[in-house]
Amino acid sequence: MHATSASFVPPHCPRTTCRYHVCTAGWRWIRYGSYRRRAAPRDIQRFRCVHCRLTFSTQTFAASYYLKRPALLFACAHRLLACSGCRQIAREARCAHSTVVALAARLGRLALLALYERRPRSPCCEPLVVDGFEGFAFSQYQPLHLNLVVGAQSHYVYAFTLSHLRRKGRMRAAQRRRRARLEALHGRPEPRAIELGVAAALRLAVPVPQPLTLRSDEHPAYPRALRRLHGYRLCHECTPSRQARTAGNPLFAVNRCDLQLRHNSANHKRETIAFSKRHQAVIERAALLFYWLDYQKPFSENHDGGTPAMRLGLSQQRESFHTLLGRRRFPSRVVLPEPWAQYYRRAIDTPGIRNPRRHELKRAF
Repeated sequence: MHATSASFVPPHCPRTTCRYHVCTAGWRWIRYGSYRRRAAPRDIQRFRCVHCRLTFSTQTFAASYYLKRPALLFACAHRLLACSGCRQIAREARCAHSTVVALAARLGRLALLALYERRPRSPCCEPLVVDGFEGFAFSQYQPLHLNLVVGAQSHYVYAFTLSHLRRKGRMRAAQRRRRARLEALHGRPEPRAIELGVAAALRLAVPVPQPLTLRSDEHPAYPRALRRLHGYRLCHECTPSRQARTAGNPLFAVNRCDLQLRHNSANHKRETIAFSKRHQAVIERAALLFYWLDYQKPFSENHDGGTPAMRLGLSQQRESFHTLLGRRRFPSRVVLPEPWAQYYRRAIDTPGIRNPRRHELKRAF
């Protein structure tokens, strides 16, 4: 028997209907044989819940649950953050392109659960910087905003949401006609999308009303978004977006986050063919990047300074992907708020894609 499997103690019953799924006080289980598989570890211990009679194994609690090539999960995480496209990763790993897409989606879901599970619980003790990162998915006629809330001092990414936008800027007459046809077919995006998205991101970042200092540029949607936050005592500081984006800029924390999105994500490069084909994929890759920025990347490459999570006291040291992928997180135990719960279920549609894939796996949800 593999040493890890032999010493493994199941933390809870994996069946969501079992009363010992969340509360494990008094839970009893027994060992129930084993089975052998091709991937390492080869010998897998099985268990049975004494109460609901469900059988499960050590793999039930692994982040690589139900994967035929579990080693690809770590490799895919590193390559996605090294600005590789999905087909480049697939060629190197000698697998199908769809395999990498599915692994990227799983990594994004794991990152969402980890970010919310390890979120700051104490009152916010630093100014928050709000900004929108603009990109597109599927087509340049479908631009989007990632609404970011970042700590001004720690550079910790507290929350993010996605807003669908209408294409703007200079367009030829033919492009305007095409935009009109697409809007007649799929509907026009919500004109208050940024306002609603920023308000939702701030509620995710600071769910309990408290005094807050918010910094942003002069986007007209931000004051309207702040008026939606009832019970908060807000101090809103505006900085012109044309001001030099140096370390002395009050918005430097979020400007740095925008820079990392461009630098580490192939789907957000300028004039790229690796752009995301689904809005859902933008969310999942962004969640993985933000987890890396918060818990793994040092504050300064040359002078270290700890990670943003270390600055907030959420972590004692720089982490690796073994912390994220060391165990499986269950959405029934880490209950995500909206809209992150929709992101986890892959419920964000992309206009133009008729049959969007949902995350509805019965055992691997």
